[in-house]
Amino acid sequence: MTKRIDYKKESPGAFQAMLGMENYVRQCGLEHSLLELVKTRVSQINGCAYCLDMHTKDARAAGETEQRLYLLPAWRETTFYSERERAALAWAEAVTQLAGHEVPDELYDEVQRQFAGKEMVDLTLAIIAINGWNRFAVPFRAEAGIYQPAARTN
Repeated sequence: MTKRIDYKKESPGAFQAMLGMENYVRQCGLEHSLLELVKTRVSQINGCAYCLDMHTKDARAAGETEQRLYLLPAWRETTFYSERERAALAWAEAVTQLAGHEVPDELYDEVQRQFAGKEMVDLTLAIIAINGWNRFAVPFRAEAGIYQPAARTN
């Protein structure tokens, strides 16, 4: 696929707005490993090759296993994810696929058992953020395969 436009260059303000949200998510206190699983799962749903490349590389660099990354699309069928991760993944799928669906009370209750109020809001913002990044990368055809993870300090 050929890149269409460089959205960062075309609208630096829009890119900075997205970065502001992303920076908050990175520093909100939720586990990095959980955030990478959520970002990867949402990017799978949205078919975003650039973000899948990025977040699987970042997850691996932070110590995530190949097995958990490979089985992420079938997370409900495995025992490899904690109850907290399972709640976050179910929430990520529900929030990402809102069209024609409501978020069930049972799911809300499960997420609330695993995440305090602030954490729930921050998790939802993380899902909103990755959906936003996907919606820039897919239509503008961000080039997959070129991303290299930076050394993490946190």
